[in-house]
Amino acid sequence: MSTVLEQLYASGGSDVVISTIELTCAAWSDSLLFCEGFEDQTCTTEDGRTLTFLAAPIRTNDADKDNQGAQTLDFVIDGVLGEAQQHIDAALQGEQEVKMTYRKFLESNRSEPAEAPYRMTILGGEISDGAVQLQAGYFDLIGRAFPRDTYDTEFSPGLKYL
Repeated sequence: MSTVLEQLYASGGSDVVISTIELTCAAWSDSLLFCEGFEDQTCTTEDGRTLTFLAAPIRTNDADKDNQGAQTLDFVIDGVLGEAQQHIDAALQGEQEVKMTYRKFLESNRSEPAEAPYRMTILGGEISDGAVQLQAGYFDLIGRAFPRDTYDTEFSPGLKYL
């Protein structure tokens, strides 16, 4: 089954894709919301929240196709230096992990993402020349547990008798 976005790319339609980024952290009272383009966009997420994303110049570098065991995307968001610095300082001070959700919406339908969102963890970044550069990973093969199932007394009740 193909997504709405795949159908758009295949048909060469005239609809516009709106890329959005949501940054969240337990140390922050609110999320940082950005969208690619020149106008703020109000969109509804997959869980029914209606969010207003602030317009910002966003650049994305695709993940390297290699055998390193982790998929890393690079994002650059321009013009958010002051707000980003405050949030980064709060995350570092609280020693909290920053999560990122990358969604794509169609201009003709902002009531749901055009495809399943990418949920990533911020692995690193820097602030320079008025831009925030982030590296986010969305598949960490090396850090995965094997076997993936955790054998505890809830999963395997017989273990409590050993």
